[in-house]
Amino acid sequence: MISLLSRRSDEPTGRFQSLEQFTPAELRQMYLLYQQYYANTCYELFERDFRKKTGAFLILHPDTGVIVGFSTVLECRIQVGTQHYPAVFSGDTVIDQAFWGCRTLQRCMYQYLMRMKLRYFYQPIYWMLISKGFKTYLLLANNYYSYWPHPSGEHQRLSPIVHAYCEQFFDPYYDRTTGLLNFGADYQPLKQDVAPITDTMQQQNEKIDFFVRKNPTWQQGTELPCIGEIT
Repeated sequence: MISLLSRRSDEPTGRFQSLEQFTPAELRQMYLLYQQYYANTCYELFERDFRKKTGAFLILHPDTGVIVGFSTVLECRIQVGTQHYPAVFSGDTVIDQAFWGCRTLQRCMYQYLMRMKLRYFYQPIYWMLISKGFKTYLLLANNYYSYWPHPSGEHQRLSPIVHAYCEQFFDPYYDRTTGLLNFGADYQPLKQDVAPITDTMQQQNEKIDFFVRKNPTWQQGTELPCIGEIT
């Protein structure tokens, strides 16, 4: 916990910013960063998707304050049968390669989720994300105790909640056989030279290997729906 909350002086700062606080200049800055790593995109599509969100975590350069990363956020509720659960959906996430490995995003998420937990103290809260790259999956797998899908098959009780939110939010794109989301040829995959996965990486990291086996078409932009539980 101490290592998560502490920050080195050379690490970026971070904060959550609600949708109405964003300026056109900040959105442009975010898009310029986004298009460096994602293919088949345009500003209009990026902005339209962002306007549906609650806000975003911003990662800021430690010296200049320039945006060097962000992760969009949507607060919502998941319906599973007759039950409704508070949830946070993570959308687009990108960090400038110079700051890969920093813990700023994890700190921002932790603080945000703890504040949300105080509002729903007696209910579980779920963090939902869809992953077309292994780094997003590791953000879940390296920071949550209860999550699904899990390399060893643990926490399968969360699987019905994953199915529920895919049907609730992404039904036309959800393949119930593979468990993947396929948004078609117009979707924005990672550029080929961004975060490649080598055989060595798969051999040395069971979580990366698991991600590839669960989402073998990730290079075409298919998304692996995942969930983490905050109790």
